[in-house]
Amino acid sequence: MAVAVLTISSKNYSSWSLRGWLLCRIAGLEFVERVRPIDDPSTRAELLLLSPSVLVPSLEHDGARVWDTLSIAEYLAEIRPDAGLLPADRVARAHCRSVAGEMHSGFYNLRSALPMNIKARYEGFRTWAGAAPDIARVTEIWRECLAAHGGPFLFGSRPTIADAMYAPVASRFHTYHVALDDTAGGYRDTIMAWAPMREWIAAAMGEPDDLDELDVEF
Repeated sequence: MAVAVLTISSKNYSSWSLRGWLLCRIAGLEFVERVRPIDDPSTRAELLLLSPSVLVPSLEHDGARVWDTLSIAEYLAEIRPDAGLLPADRVARAHCRSVAGEMHSGFYNLRSALPMNIKARYEGFRTWAGAAPDIARVTEIWRECLAAHGGPFLFGSRPTIADAMYAPVASRFHTYHVALDDTAGGYRDTIMAWAPMREWIAAAMGEPDDLDELDVEF
């Protein structure tokens, strides 16, 4: 069987690429990366939230081509049922799918106000007021999941689809020094210390290309 290919864009700026990459890591899937250049017009449009990307991330595996992050998640859960991408318990599994879907389809104000930028640090950053309800909802989800399932990940001791979906938000909260309570801050720290996340961050820090529009002082 040929090695899978995961097409991604910038590791510094692309939250959706990070999600797809983490999902493959959780699944234990062997894959190679195909990186779309940052100066590609469609890549820039995706990173600047000017248009939705339907091609990044994209997974090619054993004759199948899957795009859209949730589709990749469900595909990996199907082919790697023992990897723990979804909880074993039916009720927890439904909860996991729901919070992952909420992240996939919502939180536009958070995305706009706190664009992903792993290299940057903005201490004392004043978050746009429109993003406050999104931040409150994300942290509410984190607290509910951690209380129900005991942590350190959202659905217990193993990372799931939900953790891959919310990992870029943890990165955003770190970049912009968003004030969090102890529970939400602890989960942010868990994600930032997670070995696959550390691997991604190290690669992002080494990226030579910058997107000027996302590297201004807000």
